[in-house]
Amino acid sequence: MQHDMPKKRQQRRVPDADLAADDAGLMASIAKGDVLAFEKLYKQYGPRLTAFLRRFTAHPHLIDEIINDTMLVVWQKAHTYNQTCKVSTWVFSIAYRQGLKALRSLRQKTEILVDEDELSDMPEPEQQMNHLQMRKLLENALGELSLEQRNVIALTYYHGMAYDEIAHTMRCPVNTIKTRMFHARRKLRSLLHAYQ
Repeated sequence: MQHDMPKKRQQRRVPDADLAADDAGLMASIAKGDVLAFEKLYKQYGPRLTAFLRRFTAHPHLIDEIINDTMLVVWQKAHTYNQTCKVSTWVFSIAYRQGLKALRSLRQKTEILVDEDELSDMPEPEQQMNHLQMRKLLENALGELSLEQRNVIALTYYHGMAYDEIAHTMRCPVNTIKTRMFHARRKLRSLLHAYQ
């Protein structure tokens, strides 16, 4: 019976803490030039960065380019990661800057895309149409926000980041993030009300 105790304690460990420790270990290995650790980190972050960057631009080739640029910086600068933030915050911060750089170079308007994969789970065509219409309204409303406001919304609701992590990612004070979120929510509320 006593041998079961450590197993129960292990099961109670926080998955986020384990993931953060694993990420930090990968970064330490990458800093030493470990290609396999880099590949593992790339596989872990590729889908998350893709989802985040889809809210920057609608051009898939640009998303792939930004991710590649981001991961190149991760590879080259891994030795500078100092554990003052989560690895995910550090990587998203790089992706954010690379995304802005790519958008500036193309001088294009940014837009937030709706992930229509969710529609496949809905059984009724009428429900699918209602869902699609609501998502389209939301997409239109989000398109009216500034880039900074859209990024705060995306990082909060789609990537589960806390305000302090977003502030680190966007390199601005936490109060600025709170203000952007306040104005974004208020504008979204009024736009969605106007659209209906």
